Amino acid sequence: MSKITGDRPFVPVRIAVLTVSDTRSMEEDRSGQTLVDRLEADGHTLADRQIVKDDVEAIRAVVSGWIDREDVDCVIATGGTGVTGRDVTPEAFEGLYEKAIPGFGELFRWQSYQKIGTSTIQSRATAGVARGTYLFALPGSTGACKDAWDGILHQQLDSRFRPCNFVELMPRLQEHLKDTRGVL
Repeated sequence: MSKITGDRPFVPVRIAVLTVSDTRSMEEDRSGQTLVDRLEADGHTLADRQIVKDDVEAIRAVVSGWIDREDVDCVIATGGTGVTGRDVTPEAFEGLYEKAIPGFGELFRWQSYQKIGTSTIQSRATAGVARGTYLFALPGSTGACKDAWDGILHQQLDSRFRPCNFVELMPRLQEHLKDTRGVL
């Protein structure tokens, strides 16, 4: 059975939170604040937080900057995952992935279906790995952020979660980047 156990040490994850919006300010960003509140309550570290417009290159610039930082293990974005013309977060993220994590979006939509029914089909929530950093793109609603954190990320970003979790894989995410001498 899956559960958080006490036989492993807790390892805090350093998480950057990105809100993708043409209209929100930091004071009005309830979804981003929801993620910050939850990650800090779970013992993780907020590495950075920004708001960026719905623009592929602007999103990629911020996320790429975080990927390059030693103090960012994970990026969680909220907003821009719908199907309208301005919703471009999945395109921005997927262009950075070395490996996609398709199960994240599938699980998010399955979980969301339990609450909002077929409306979940409008979400293009996605996840992947880029240069050793986990990237998660969530819808912009506060409810979706709560659902994703409480139902998936709370467990997968906890090093004590069994049978397995994303944290225990972090040291191995860049294995393919090693050259023949074993140096990054």
